[in-house]
Amino acid sequence: MKTFFKLAILMAMTCSATAHASDTLQKIKDSGIVKLGVRPDTGALSYAISDGKYGGFHVAVCLAAVADLEKQLAKKLTVEFIPVTSQGRIHSVMSGAVDMECGVTTNNSARQKDVAFAVTTYVEEVRVVVRADSGITSISQLNGKTVATTAGTTSIPLLRKHERGNSVDLKEIIGKNDTASFALLAEGKADAYVMDGQIVASYISSSKNPAMFRLLDEVLSVEPIAIMLRKDDAPFKAAVDGTIKSLIKSGEINKLYNTWFNSPIPPNQVKVGLPLSGATKKAWADPNDRPVETY
Repeated sequence: MKTFFKLAILMAMTCSATAHASDTLQKIKDSGIVKLGVRPDTGALSYAISDGKYGGFHVAVCLAAVADLEKQLAKKLTVEFIPVTSQGRIHSVMSGAVDMECGVTTNNSARQKDVAFAVTTYVEEVRVVVRADSGITSISQLNGKTVATTAGTTSIPLLRKHERGNSVDLKEIIGKNDTASFALLAEGKADAYVMDGQIVASYISSSKNPAMFRLLDEVLSVEPIAIMLRKDDAPFKAAVDGTIKSLIKSGEINKLYNTWFNSPIPPNQVKVGLPLSGATKKAWADPNDRPVETY
């Protein structure tokens, strides 16, 4: 009987904790704090400008959502930037360490089992960059070459899928983050680097010698990138989705895109120079949270 009561109490505590964790709006209202998960090195979507200060297109969208939350909750909110990694970002959302993950996360079916995604804000093309003096102009020429990827990203399975489909034998070298992965290419330790096109473009534009690198024309995958949220919290998702749809309807999202992709950005005032893609325009025309498997 004692065991039964202990189990009942434990289950009640668990249910209570789960309910609290899924009631993000109430949690934010009670604390007056919104915790934004950010990435320090993922190009123009999310990056560290200086100590404790972050910028990027997705960060700007999340801050717009915070402004709307202030109106909805009738309360001034404090924003806390919480750096997350590619390996730990999903757990950070699930555990409640962050309320919105404003990085560079692909919306796929596997991740939807654990977390939710706001409507798609950016559609990424996964690309390959090589050194301009390598003579490599096609993915087919990577046979036997060493290719850098970043731990915890979807680039690794994409590479393996490409290997099976094209009989290309690739040697993978894994960087702990995107900065490390790009450095492997720049330092000649890798023959190519595979990553989201906007991340690659950002690193090339901010490098000491952009002409040193060549972005291959081939596209490995087209992937919807979205702000990650806790699962089973419909009111909070509705609030974030509402902000994004409002930005799209007003045209403000185009201005945010141009600010972070086609204008000089801090800290070095370098322009990424990545035009808005047709795929992203299409996603904005029909706001949805469909996973990559439907693309």
